[in-house]
Amino acid sequence: MTPGATADTTPADTAPGTSPADAPPAVAALDTPERRYRMLRLIRSFEERALGLVKSGVITGGIHPYIGQEAVAVGVCAALGAGDRLASTHRGHGHVLARGLDPARMLAELAGRVGGSNRGRGGSMHAADLRLGILGANGIVGAGAPIAVGAAWADRQAGSDAVAVAFFGDGALNQGVLLESLNLAAMWRLPVLFVCENNGYATTLPAGTAVAGSAVGRAAAFGIPAAEVDGMDTEAVRAAAEEAVARARNGGGPGFLECRTYRFEGHHTMERLMKLHYRTPEEVAAWRERDPLLRAATAIGAGRAAALDAAVAAQLAAAEEFALASPHPDPAGAADHLYASGLRPRAGAVA
Repeated sequence: MTPGATADTTPADTAPGTSPADAPPAVAALDTPERRYRMLRLIRSFEERALGLVKSGVITGGIHPYIGQEAVAVGVCAALGAGDRLASTHRGHGHVLARGLDPARMLAELAGRVGGSNRGRGGSMHAADLRLGILGANGIVGAGAPIAVGAAWADRQAGSDAVAVAFFGDGALNQGVLLESLNLAAMWRLPVLFVCENNGYATTLPAGTAVAGSAVGRAAAFGIPAAEVDGMDTEAVRAAAEEAVARARNGGGPGFLECRTYRFEGHHTMERLMKLHYRTPEEVAAWRERDPLLRAATAIGAGRAAALDAAVAAQLAAAEEFALASPHPDPAGAADHLYASGLRPRAGAVA
């Protein structure tokens, strides 16, 4: 999908969860080290650009930056097939971009424009594109897990070999809905991959002060094969995800990955204004030395990495131009897309 299409070409009946299409969207190809590096750079640069638009007021309400955790999204999505599905989180930009969501549409969505992937109605925490298998980001902690389990069950009933992925953070490990999802997936041997992005903090609360036992121990209690992975290493994540996805696709039931990673920025862009201090500069600096982009760039060579960096910069410049040129939604259509059947609310029900 190209960012050159304008909002004027968007069909009026395009529903949230489907992208206005010049051509059908395609799942991102992440089958080579160069393509994986390019996606790492795309996610990093997208988030940096989005941070700038938050500061300028173009994106209101702020975002939860994914900077630092890119290896998890790219590694996992590299292991998925075209028919697979994923459920994301409040920190989900990296997941949906790695799956193939057009960055121009995503940037327009963050800016609340009709050219957005959800016509400006979803925003940062509800990005979706059903044609790419993106069942939606989710602002409720742990809520993607039951959605992925439900999708896996439905696909299995339909005779599909699709695998569903549920991303969640360490803050979800104590949520009952996650434990219930693990139980159902294990009992019904559903093809689900549970991916815990353990970045060490639930907002400002250190995981070590809130999580008894371990993440992989949660999965083991349900008989689910689990592995702890270096979440700063794209290739390590990819290898572990490929093994788990293959097992699930072949009838082996669910899998669980705990990806040890780190967010370089705050929990939310509001954190800078609140002047929170719960991490030392030394801790952040130590993790930055393990930057997944640096490792991936070394693997493909500095020259090739620089060329891909330039290509991504040009792509995102065009994406921002597209996003800013797209109009805001008409308030008169605020009640549109509320019902899958197309029914409108009763007269007077919406002020």
